[in-house]
Amino acid sequence: MRLLVLGGTNFVGRAVVAEALSRGAQVTVFNRGHTVPPPGVTSLRGDRDQPGGLATLADGDWDIAVDTWSAAPVAVHNAAQLLKGRVDRYAYMSSRSVYADPGGRYLTEKGPLVEASADAGADGEEVEYGPAKRGGELAAEAAFGNRSLLVRAGLILGPHEDVGRLPWWLRRLARGGPVPAPGPHDLDLQYVDARDLAQWTLDAVKAGLSGPYNVVSDSGHTTMGELLDTCVQVTGNVTQLHWVTPEAVLAAGVEPWTELPIWLPPGELHDLLHRGDVSKALAAGLRCRPVAETIADTWAWLSSLDREPPRRSDRPAPGLSAEAEAKLLGL
Repeated sequence: MRLLVLGGTNFVGRAVVAEALSRGAQVTVFNRGHTVPPPGVTSLRGDRDQPGGLATLADGDWDIAVDTWSAAPVAVHNAAQLLKGRVDRYAYMSSRSVYADPGGRYLTEKGPLVEASADAGADGEEVEYGPAKRGGELAAEAAFGNRSLLVRAGLILGPHEDVGRLPWWLRRLARGGPVPAPGPHDLDLQYVDARDLAQWTLDAVKAGLSGPYNVVSDSGHTTMGELLDTCVQVTGNVTQLHWVTPEAVLAAGVEPWTELPIWLPPGELHDLLHRGDVSKALAAGLRCRPVAETIADTWAWLSSLDREPPRRSDRPAPGLSAEAEAKLLGL
């Protein structure tokens, strides 16, 4: 297998590269050179945001391209059009944020989608995340048709996470002391480990699958309680969780998802992101490892670092301030 990975090798791209190498694939990565690819990988440098930024992709043929781009769709459009005659199949790492809000619970791949354009961002304007991902889907389909796979992931966790959601919880709980935990304890969560995402994507492309797939664990694969209790255990049991009701969290002005990473209160948004229908991906072979394995491996990675963990500059830093934490503990 000759694989081309577009869009960096920090987190999801890194997992795809590692999985492909474990299968004996010939791997080429195209990125701006901010990260060093592992040995045995061919590296092509370019910046899709700049004129002529695709020049190093002018030659070459690949069996599969995996594109993790999440900004202006025009970048996906330009790359896909350039590669459509030299790549057999194109997998675009999309998002369940492409669904129009409110989408409701147990939404399938046929749910209503946000308005988007495949060439949005051509004049330099910023594109919101949901329309950007949907525009990327349209760009991939326009170039590759039924040779395109649209991987609609949701919350992605695991080692090397560069958004910082699970790393924030682990590092905060490792410091010890009382920590507010947003409830309810049995609130169901839906996510995918980046390594499981990579395995499924490569299997799906090899099998010739096309079109959209919701690729996250089944709803209830874990709960907020299991996730945080496991984080406490792997970080040494030095923390006391103080469970706070959703109503109290919201009344305190604390922002779900950002100030309290991963967590969303019960309601429409929680249903959209944590109660999606993933039967299509499960039937196509998706297998999700236990949450305890994802947490333990993420903590092992964090513990191995001699510096701050990498974090994407285009996302706000997740987590509670000391003042917000004290306010929640006082409730």
